[in-house]
Amino acid sequence: MDAAFWLTKWQRNEIGFHGAEVSPYLARNWPSLGFASGSRVLVPLCGKTLDMVWLADQGVQVLGIELSQVAVESFFAEQGLSPVQEKQDELVLYKAGPYEILQGDFFDVSVTHVGKCDGFYDRAALIALPECMRASYAEQMGRLMPKESQGLLVTLEYEQHKRSGPPFSVSKQEVQTLYGSAWRLECLERNDVLAENAKFASQGVTWLDEVVYRIGR
Repeated sequence: MDAAFWLTKWQRNEIGFHGAEVSPYLARNWPSLGFASGSRVLVPLCGKTLDMVWLADQGVQVLGIELSQVAVESFFAEQGLSPVQEKQDELVLYKAGPYEILQGDFFDVSVTHVGKCDGFYDRAALIALPECMRASYAEQMGRLMPKESQGLLVTLEYEQHKRSGPPFSVSKQEVQTLYGSAWRLECLERNDVLAENAKFASQGVTWLDEVVYRIGR
């Protein structure tokens, strides 16, 4: 799944994956991580998610990473903000209010671009990637996040052979393989959400779980 796929989705406004509301998993579980006001939080593959607004409302500084210029500019426009832009190597940094978003390829981002982040929130990044890219993604997160960091990871599990992604099914076993040697993993929630996702059911999927993990270095 190459960059052109996602750029085309945003250009055509084919963004059914964009949640129109703040994730209830974020609101329920983020407070348990105990981040202080002023903490800096990374949101990889952020799109224009309203979860970033919720995080900022909790007093944290938000750093998103997003491939699509359309998504980045839409986020700031919808929040009534006019960001300053700064070229950083292959990336463009957009800054306004409590938000910074690095626009460009996630795999072009370095620790120098990110600086110090205290935590992260991955609602739809890992599950947006095909299996062949997920190990590289986890390794990149390991490079970008300091040893004392922690965050939330939200995944989906379903019968992958019944439909093609994205979003993709990422099993508990795969999460443990990707993160288990370097991170502490704790499952906070597992919920059956098939009834809320008619598209999955119409494609023959017979069960669909959303899973929330707390991950710490």
